[in-house]
Amino acid sequence: MKRLKKGDIVGRISYNKDIFFIIKDIKDKKNVLLEGLFVRIIADSDINDLELISLKEINKEEIIFEQGIKKEENRNQIKAITGKILHLDGDKRYSEKSSRYYQKMGINAIVKNVSEKRQPQIVYNLLEYYRPDILVITGHDGMFNKKHGFYDIYNYRNSKFFIETVREARRFEKDYYTDLMIFAGACQSYFEALIQAGANFASSPARILIDIMDPLKVARKIATTDEFNYISIEDIEKELRDGRRGIGGIGAKR
Repeated sequence: MKRLKKGDIVGRISYNKDIFFIIKDIKDKKNVLLEGLFVRIIADSDINDLELISLKEINKEEIIFEQGIKKEENRNQIKAITGKILHLDGDKRYSEKSSRYYQKMGINAIVKNVSEKRQPQIVYNLLEYYRPDILVITGHDGMFNKKHGFYDIYNYRNSKFFIETVREARRFEKDYYTDLMIFAGACQSYFEALIQAGANFASSPARILIDIMDPLKVARKIATTDEFNYISIEDIEKELRDGRRGIGGIGAKR
């Protein structure tokens, strides 16, 4: 058995190490729970299918991420910021990256690291306290069976928590179009149920992986749009890694 431990950054050999993961937990000395390092996915793996990723490879991906922020910063220089964001993220590392992104964009954002399970319990009080224009609900997700069960909530790891959080947010503010814009979801999330619960934008229509930057780009687009202007997915899709396959929605007014 390989000498791997919690916190190691690894790739799956059978997938040609296409995604970098952090080992979240090792169960029964063989089964491993993984969380994506740069994509919002949760996955299981046999420990014997994992290989450590070198620091050089990790740093290369970090540089790509920072270049993405710089590109967004340059694009955003001439825009006035008007929207206030409340961002709940189930991953501490992603929370820190998101906070840095908003700061560099000059966006008024409050980022809270809250586990997916706890998000439904605290969102109402946070909305009442901060009164944001935009709510981002994200973290990690994934399907247990990627070929079947698209419309089975039990086939998703965390979608049920995102859905409950959206419902709680809509209990606080029912108006989809003028008072509170909601983005919800992560990799492979139950898109249709999130929209039905009250999200304006959500992932993932094609049940694919989404980039760490995708929810941030949606929130930034809304926050930097003049008040009362309508934003549709057509206005955002070209900025997203996989366009409307990764993110969809009914649109919103800032």
